[in-house]
Amino acid sequence: MDRWRLRARRRRPLGTVEEAATYETLHAASLMAPMLRQGFDPEHATQALTHVRTLLGTPTVAILDISGPLAWDGPEHPNEADKLVAAALSSGSTQASRSAVVAPLAVDGRVVGALLAAGDEASATLVRATSEVALWMSSQLELADLEMSRTSLISAELRALRAQISPHFIYNCLGAIASFVRTDPERARELLLEFAEYTRYSFREHGQYTTLAEELRSIERYLVLEKARFGDRLRVVMRIAPEVLSVRLPFLTVQPLVENAVRHGLERKPGTGTVTVEALDEGPDCVITVEDDGVGVEPDTVRAALAGSSSSPSVGLGNVDERMRTTYGDDRGIVVETAPGLGTRVTVRVPKFAPDGAD
Repeated sequence: MDRWRLRARRRRPLGTVEEAATYETLHAASLMAPMLRQGFDPEHATQALTHVRTLLGTPTVAILDISGPLAWDGPEHPNEADKLVAAALSSGSTQASRSAVVAPLAVDGRVVGALLAAGDEASATLVRATSEVALWMSSQLELADLEMSRTSLISAELRALRAQISPHFIYNCLGAIASFVRTDPERARELLLEFAEYTRYSFREHGQYTTLAEELRSIERYLVLEKARFGDRLRVVMRIAPEVLSVRLPFLTVQPLVENAVRHGLERKPGTGTVTVEALDEGPDCVITVEDDGVGVEPDTVRAALAGSSSSPSVGLGNVDERMRTTYGDDRGIVVETAPGLGTRVTVRVPKFAPDGAD
């Protein structure tokens, strides 16, 4: 049996100043994303730069590749910019001076360019904002790269799964963050950092395997972001045996199951919903279960999703199931227990030994 996911869409009025600011930020990000995905070149960088200015608000902004500026908007080149750019490109970390900030742009851990912001003073806030915008841009550039570089069955399936991160989740997540900007700036900053780490984990090049501990850290970030939106409507229970934290498993095995539980199990459920993540040590196996008490799903819908039906908009369950079978054998596919109105429980059994290439 298997199951599938639906995403509820919510619209909020834009009547207040906070809501208008939220809309402007999200609108700029949504307009910039397709430009970055179309190519890292002068034409698309120039188009994206207008929206970068909206996000950062500095007199000078620029997008550079490793050879030099792709697009520049603003007053004269800051004197120290060349050194900052060189340092950011070589170190892969954000560089700042009195009046300028340069943050690297990276794809699969490889620095491909930089984002520059300059003004009268490079405050700590500008340093943080430039770094986070650069991380967001990097995730978009990586999506473009993923679309062009599928070379094997496992990597193609993994990249397809990464591409399934819902635009609605991103919109809702940024909306939740923006709602705290005026009322609780510190909370907004913390959520933005969680969002940056979540997207960095989901899109960077990890190889085929990760540890359960790393996967759980990303899941915790995802749930923090969703709780900012759901509030008290979302309860999370985690029961993890310490002995299995070091178990290696295919990258993005558990995270899509948790996202399914929230998006498709609890999104449409009225009142409070609970998602439970459990990982137990059972002899030669680490047994992982993800359960929600949400709306459930028809078994036939689940079967279609596991079979990779082209008519199903969700490929997450089928993707995880296929990669588990490819890695460990046909008897290691995921098990889904569900029925309408009764929630959903997904079980994954991961051998505790390290498969070839997992070290």
